[in-house]
Amino acid sequence: MKKLKNNLSNLLICLCEIVVGVLLLINPIGYTSGVIIVFGIVLVVNGIISVISHFRISAEDAVRDHSLALGLIEIAGGLFCILRSSWFIATFPVLTLLYGVVLLAMGFEKLQWMIDLLRLKKRQWFLALISAAVSILGAVIIFTHPLESTAFLWVYTAVTLIIEAVLDIITIFFRSRKKAEPAAD
Repeated sequence: MKKLKNNLSNLLICLCEIVVGVLLLINPIGYTSGVIIVFGIVLVVNGIISVISHFRISAEDAVRDHSLALGLIEIAGGLFCILRSSWFIATFPVLTLLYGVVLLAMGFEKLQWMIDLLRLKKRQWFLALISAAVSILGAVIIFTHPLESTAFLWVYTAVTLIIEAVLDIITIFFRSRKKAEPAAD
């Protein structure tokens, strides 16, 4: 049970990756626009709360707090996300390159998982290797062919998220699994 609690956040991240991957396969532009709009709504709400809180604190505290300016910035950013979500879709090539950087970093982290599993003499080390290879291959594809085909990249990203998440779940399961101790006679 303790191992499950220790890995719960990793498992939840993997499940979220699977959901995101499926949604990207179904409607990539709609899903991305939806996420951007929801993020904008959260920014606007948080900004309104910051503006209101600015006027609820004393003038002396408000001078040091900067909550009015920060709240207005959040509201402006949120409105931009809500009203101009298509801008983010248009800037997808830059975002894709940033995703490639993140994918490469995740691949390197998964290589460490593989090495750790080898050092622990776990037989399932190859699962982490496959997951790392998928991440690194995705990064290489993004860096060498940046958006020759946006549709391909959407599908690739979705499939990659799903495959990596499933492999990560299996790796987490085997990494945390202890060998059964022999029964005492």
